[in-house]
Amino acid sequence: MVDRFPRHWLAIAGALIGAFMAILDIQITNSSLKDIQAALGATLEESSWIATSYLVAEMIAIPLTGFFAGWLSPRRYLVWNSAAFVLASLACSEAWNLESMIVFRALQGFTGGALIPMAFNLIVTLLPVDKRPVGMALFGVTATFAPSIGPTLGGWLTETFSWHYLFYLNVLPGAAVIALLSMGLDKREVDDSQLARIDLFGMVTMALGLGCLQLVLEEGARDDWFDAEYIRWLALVSVVSLILFVRHQLRAAFPLVNLRLFANKEFSLACVAYLMLGFGLFGSVYLVPLYLASLHDYTALDIGLVLMWVGFPQLPFFPLIPKILKFVQARFLVAMGFVVMGLSLFMNMHMSMDYDGSYLIPALLLRALGQPFIMVPLSLMSASALPPKDVASASILYNVMRNLGGAIGIASLATLLQKRTDIHTTEIRETLVANSQSTLDYLSQMGQQMGLSEQAPQVLSRVANEIHQQAAVMSYNEAFAVLGASMLLAAVASVMVKPSKPQPATVVAE
Repeated sequence: MVDRFPRHWLAIAGALIGAFMAILDIQITNSSLKDIQAALGATLEESSWIATSYLVAEMIAIPLTGFFAGWLSPRRYLVWNSAAFVLASLACSEAWNLESMIVFRALQGFTGGALIPMAFNLIVTLLPVDKRPVGMALFGVTATFAPSIGPTLGGWLTETFSWHYLFYLNVLPGAAVIALLSMGLDKREVDDSQLARIDLFGMVTMALGLGCLQLVLEEGARDDWFDAEYIRWLALVSVVSLILFVRHQLRAAFPLVNLRLFANKEFSLACVAYLMLGFGLFGSVYLVPLYLASLHDYTALDIGLVLMWVGFPQLPFFPLIPKILKFVQARFLVAMGFVVMGLSLFMNMHMSMDYDGSYLIPALLLRALGQPFIMVPLSLMSASALPPKDVASASILYNVMRNLGGAIGIASLATLLQKRTDIHTTEIRETLVANSQSTLDYLSQMGQQMGLSEQAPQVLSRVANEIHQQAAVMSYNEAFAVLGASMLLAAVASVMVKPSKPQPATVVAE
């Protein structure tokens, strides 16, 4: 194993770069959707499908990695996916309308989806126990740093060059991934015996269930959830498909994903922690840009310059985690990370309209401190007791839970913002009516400032806008409070995971 060890690091480096690109591309278009939709002749609402198509395809691809890696070999599967990911990225840069962009983004998400769980898989199966903390620290960079830095990098590329460079960005790293994986993993013949074990029913029900669920979560908040007929149908298909999938997986001799792992209490608690990590990580990255853009008219680059304070400050902490883990149990570090992240979110509970990006930086810095203490120990804690045969399924389930947590977080926060803003708007208007003299004085003062009559349409419009802004700020405060509370619950779940003896790595020809 010693003489093969450096080659394994080459493979892991390639897989980590690939996972970083795949996770980065989830968020990198978010701050540039206005530019992309303008170039493609789409509405801003329609352009949301640029991100949705990627997420849906990625969610479908993740559970398929175990089968395809076993059939084609990890080396062939990863190299082919990396090449396809680069080609799909180039195709996105050449999209001529919204429909072509959605197709190319779906291909990009499907090919990139394989890179994330395979990176986790290679770290656990190729590295000895004493080297896994280093590998997981590097994996933590991909899982938490990439989504944090995505809007920053995307905004800068769009403002400095054009939105096309969001996709050109993948070419050189993609070539490096292909080279590193080719050098680091051994060649192996295609194992056609795996075709006899192919679980077509599981693949179809899984794709329908997770794909429709992702669509419900992405589009539900925009269309009043179950008031929309197509949301009701998608939800029905998702529920039926997932029930059939779970039933079939528990009975199949060769399941697509080993769902029996959920019978293990520690595994289930780790999955809850991953779900909440996705909820907090993607939810916070969703709230901050939306707040700055909608209430303070920040551009993509301005938003990126604020969010970089939760991205770059994380980096110095990742090398420290493996050293600290020698003295502190992983579950306590994970819990501490969730508590710190929760406190950072509670810092945004008392905002007013005066809170622009500069006021958010202290909370973002605290969040940057907490996130590395979650991802690295959580990855080690969740993989420590797994036998090699269960690593592929566990990696798939962990990544699905994190992505699902992100989708649930964004959907629930979007709904909360919409509903609570309407409620607070009504409450503020009722308060103004109840104090009619105060209202008249306020209108009079506003009219004098604008040089207009207090009953002028411009004055009334400005007052209505201010009411809406105040109501929106109040709803953002509540959204951050919900996120903060969820992180404290995740801390409790993390502490409950009992430490277990790490399983040794099984190094095999790939």
